[in-house]
Amino acid sequence: MSMLIRPFLRGDREQVTDLVNAHVAAVVPGVSVSAQGLMSQLERQPGEFVVDRWVRDRVTLVAEQRGRVVAAAHLLRYADDEETAPEYRNAGEIHWLTCWPDAPYWPDASEAGDALAVACHAQFQRWGVARRYADGMLPAPAVYGVPEQWPHVRALYERAGFRHDGRTEVVYLAAVDELRRPETPSDGLAVRRTLGVNGTRIAAVCGDGEVGYIEIDTNLDAGPRMSRVGAWADVGNLWVEPGHRRCGIGGWLVGQAAAWLGLGETTRLLDYCDADDEAYAAFLTKVGFTALTRTARGFAA
Repeated sequence: MSMLIRPFLRGDREQVTDLVNAHVAAVVPGVSVSAQGLMSQLERQPGEFVVDRWVRDRVTLVAEQRGRVVAAAHLLRYADDEETAPEYRNAGEIHWLTCWPDAPYWPDASEAGDALAVACHAQFQRWGVARRYADGMLPAPAVYGVPEQWPHVRALYERAGFRHDGRTEVVYLAAVDELRRPETPSDGLAVRRTLGVNGTRIAAVCGDGEVGYIEIDTNLDAGPRMSRVGAWADVGNLWVEPGHRRCGIGGWLVGQAAAWLGLGETTRLLDYCDADDEAYAAFLTKVGFTALTRTARGFAA
């Protein structure tokens, strides 16, 4: 087998972008990452304004097999100082690893993936990190952790000694124009729109106080990150005052958000919940969301 593990070169960008987009497409319909967007993520992630400032080193490796880039991985090394969160201090992370699955015309792709995973551990050893993590956070909406659509990546991680010791999340997706838009659930309820901490805040106001709110982030496809995407948004927060729950306010807020997003021609809305949160999952299904993927977070070696 002719195989070479080496640093990423600029001439690899098209093959690696194709590899990344194949993994994105298996999770999220109709989305692709531009080569420019991918290259930008390899340098820094300004959108991750908390975690990215802790990164000390970045390395991207590829596995070239018979002249083809079969696997690629992006590695991060976090600083060891008081400004870095304790769980990240002196940690190494496979931010993402992608690999073509074995196929009749290419039956040994997984061998290249295994070799690349070994090379990632070797890089961690050179860095002298105290802990090692693995994830699958590609520069596309709703693609993080290790989605269930990537069993080959999870198998690579497990063969390399990573174990899932975190939580599992379910990602939900809705077509904005198909979300329910119920009538106002009670007299005296009004809408107030302001800037929130996680996007545009649409609040349910009763009298002088808020009884609930939803925050919508519409900045998911800003700049060069995606080359093919409609207007996407996600739910940053959804909260209803405990004394006003089970009165229809949550569904009404989602409907208000849908109406607002529709004015700006936003077509898709994402939301997320823990796999064991049956109540919120049932709510999302009721108002018009569909489960998109289950993704495992928190792989460590």
